[in-house]
Amino acid sequence: MRGGQPSAMAILLAARRIADHAKQEGALAELHVPRATCAHLGAVLADSVLQAGLNYATVVRPRVLAILRTHPDLDTVSALLALIERRGTSDFLNWRHHEKVGRFEVLVGFLQSWGVEDVDDLRAQLGAEAFREAMQALHGIGPKTIDYMACLVGIESIAVDRHVRTFARKVGVENDDYFFLRKSFCCAADLLTLSRREFDAWLWRRAAAASPQLGLAF
Repeated sequence: MRGGQPSAMAILLAARRIADHAKQEGALAELHVPRATCAHLGAVLADSVLQAGLNYATVVRPRVLAILRTHPDLDTVSALLALIERRGTSDFLNWRHHEKVGRFEVLVGFLQSWGVEDVDDLRAQLGAEAFREAMQALHGIGPKTIDYMACLVGIESIAVDRHVRTFARKVGVENDDYFFLRKSFCCAADLLTLSRREFDAWLWRRAAAASPQLGLAF
């Protein structure tokens, strides 16, 4: 149902299918440890920019952990702007291809223009629809990246990625619109009385167990 507004009933029916299958697959049987949040802005932005299309376990996670370990001071927009000015972004990300490096730098500039300085500011702004819409106008930043970023900073959401879409198809949910699926999976988490972020993490663990190439999300 692209371009239209799905009914609340359609979302609820999809959510029930998702929740029932997740329960059968053991979503409620696991010990759910609260999903960690990240308070380091540089690491959050690096994770968000690098994760698309890359193996998380072998490519993204080691770089994020290296940032947390070796650059604890680069956790604000001001510090990151100074890094960009001295042309240190590639070394910071441990990444050479210009596309993701440029995207990181554009994102830092965007945050500055919105008065974001640290993770607390980012978390507050991500709750505003105008901020989300403006961020999506940046090249290469879509709703999935924004929801992924939101999960990293502690906002209850689900980032609709290929593992989520695969799960939806398996239970017979045919509507593949991003926002329909996000609402349906969020509703399914609520039906299961699971944190949405924890349900998202469970979906990742399930997918990673089936396909080790995926790796686990931060």
